[in-house]
Amino acid sequence: MMLVLTRKKNEAIQIGDDIEIKVLGIEGDQIKLGINAPKSLDIYRKEIYLEIKAQNNAAANISLDLLEMMKDGHADD
Repeated sequence: MMLVLTRKKNEAIQIGDDIEIKVLGIEGDQIKLGINAPKSLDIYRKEIYLEIKAQNNAAANISLDLLEMMKDGHADD
């Protein structure tokens, strides 16, 4: 389920105690957002997050394949 909110320039959304998302500007079909959050929280654009996730999954699969090969005694094939 997605919460849908309408915000105007300089209005914000608060998530918990630590995260604020503020509309800084609106230009055509783009909006500029400012995010105040703890430095310990990783924040990515969605497309970057998905790429990182795909790369991590690919690396994990390669590691599992190597472990299987080593377990089966085929690591030096």
